[in-house]
Amino acid sequence: MEKAKYSMNAKCLLLFIIVCLLISLAFERIPKTYRTFMPPHKSNVCSSQISDQTITPLNNTKHFMVSAFMDQRVKGFDIRIISIFKRDSIQPLHCLFCCVDHLSDTTPATVLVHSDHFDFPYGTTDVMCQIPHNCSATHVTLVPDTMRPTNPTWLPLRNKKIIEKNKRFEFNFTVCISTLFGGYNNVLQFSQTLEIYRLLGVGRVVVYNNSGGPELSRLLHSYSQEGLVELVQWPIHNYLNPSHGWRLSVHGGELQYYGQLVALNECIYRSMERSRYVLLNDIDEIIMPYQHDSLTSLMDTLQPQHPNTGVFIIQTVIYPKKTTEESNKGYVDAWKQVPGFNILQRIYWEDRNKDQYHPHKMLVQPSFVEQTSVHEMLKAFGESYKIPEKMCHIMHSVTKHLTERPLEELHLDKRLWDFKDRVIPRVTEMLRKAGLLSSEEEADG
Repeated sequence: MEKAKYSMNAKCLLLFIIVCLLISLAFERIPKTYRTFMPPHKSNVCSSQISDQTITPLNNTKHFMVSAFMDQRVKGFDIRIISIFKRDSIQPLHCLFCCVDHLSDTTPATVLVHSDHFDFPYGTTDVMCQIPHNCSATHVTLVPDTMRPTNPTWLPLRNKKIIEKNKRFEFNFTVCISTLFGGYNNVLQFSQTLEIYRLLGVGRVVVYNNSGGPELSRLLHSYSQEGLVELVQWPIHNYLNPSHGWRLSVHGGELQYYGQLVALNECIYRSMERSRYVLLNDIDEIIMPYQHDSLTSLMDTLQPQHPNTGVFIIQTVIYPKKTTEESNKGYVDAWKQVPGFNILQRIYWEDRNKDQYHPHKMLVQPSFVEQTSVHEMLKAFGESYKIPEKMCHIMHSVTKHLTERPLEELHLDKRLWDFKDRVIPRVTEMLRKAGLLSSEEEADG
């Protein structure tokens, strides 16, 4: 009996050894290129120090990291870290990567301060690096030397998918609204603009919010819950003295317009995998097609005509406040207590003076863009094209205007009224959801 038991145990042990050998041999036959991406045997080595902030101070420097993206469009580099650097304190830096199951060796970083910084001490900066061989990178950080820091703060690597030529995007159009600050509270214009953009084919609006007013914050929350708005908190004042303007000699501060340029560049890269086109404009501006019903039909016409173009330049036209019997037809009584002004009453535009600067904004394909400023592209792949003003222009409904022109010098334009019957109920509904309409006002509406 004991002999039979011993024989059975020996057979089981022999079978177990054979199975282990077969599994080991099978593993050895797996190509090494695939092994790099196999799940690690232990937890991620950088999981405890991953930044969940939009602005991350870089230890032992005067600089800040914002977001890290895979970007292999520039030869010799694999990643781009959108950053904010003090321009007179650039120092040698290295990239350190968190790989799937180990920390990498450091690789030297190339620091590229954007040429548009308006002479402020801090400016938008790209930090470019290569990923070491045998590293399936998930996170990255910057270090001032080749020594590995004790507790580095990691940024997750985004945009890890390859963008194919005929890729189907989640959104056709994204609007990037940079840096709301100073208690901005033009609720009515904001809601109207979002609803008109929705009708024009926009599926996503990214808002970098520093300090919007209380009513606007409630409205943003409602739009965020609905899915149209992607809200990015932007607490730049916790780290720097941001300027309220773009001219250092007039407005002072350390960084132009609360980091407007940083936000615009970050938004382009944030949208690169998700949106076919990105619109770069302020919240008081609407990129409006005049010969097409939507932005989709506009670009379906223009893009085949300009297949190598990734930057479409659009002229700005000023729509000042001008109260007339005609403009009052856009008045909505239910909105009379809502903060802000009604852009449906902005139905006049003015000619530009010959000696006046003619600003414009842009509609871009993100994958064509490397660096942007407010009114022009700093670095791009491919060509640019200025859309004729009669085909499409920016309706800029200004809050303040230095000179008021007589009515005979203005031009009537009721293009916004093409959307009026659909915009009014949608805006009223969103104001109601945000708790910004009283029951009496709702009844009047």
